[in-house]
Amino acid sequence: MTDGFEDLGYARPDTGREARQGLPEVVYGPGKTPEQVIGVVRSLLAANEGPVLVTRIDADDAAVITAAVAGGHHDPVARLLAWRPAAERAFQVVVVAAGTSDGPVAAEAAAVARAIGLRVHEVHDVGVAGVHRLLAVVDELAAADAVICVAGMEGALPSVVGGLVGCPVIAVPTSVGYGAVLGGVTPLLAMISSCAAGVVVVNIDSGFGAAVAAHRMAVARR
Repeated sequence: MTDGFEDLGYARPDTGREARQGLPEVVYGPGKTPEQVIGVVRSLLAANEGPVLVTRIDADDAAVITAAVAGGHHDPVARLLAWRPAAERAFQVVVVAAGTSDGPVAAEAAAVARAIGLRVHEVHDVGVAGVHRLLAVVDELAAADAVICVAGMEGALPSVVGGLVGCPVIAVPTSVGYGAVLGGVTPLLAMISSCAAGVVVVNIDSGFGAAVAAHRMAVARR
């Protein structure tokens, strides 16, 4: 173990990140073998006290990893592996999905947010093609400390939500939609160009990024 990281040969887990940022390093699963993930997870669990997460991990690899490292829980919809989830803090996040097809990205946002200690309420299928569905849950949105808004297609939902609530709105563009959606670029540009002032935008399909952004807001509030 060196100062702030451990050299495993194939990876250098950032064991000092929890001290710097309040959360241990999160492991991105794709491209890693189960054996590599196991080594990194063991390093992070030993060096930190908080939750250790592996994102975008499929069920077969998750089974191998949890058999080797006790205490992990796999959410197959969110594709998240989690050890030692954090105690819940008084910070309410509402995760809003425009359509059912946006569900996996919204599930990742919700699962990561819960694992790192945020209170989570989920609202599904309230896209702007039937805006009355969104208006029916305005009170739930207004009660949030932050809203994570997940949408593909033309990416209009965060602008509508941003005009209805006063709390931070974190927009997540998804790659859901037909050809002109361009793999999520169209909703990404729409969200960046939102006329609702102060809406912040994370990367395409990054439910994880949105959850961690909400966590930073929660930490800043203390």
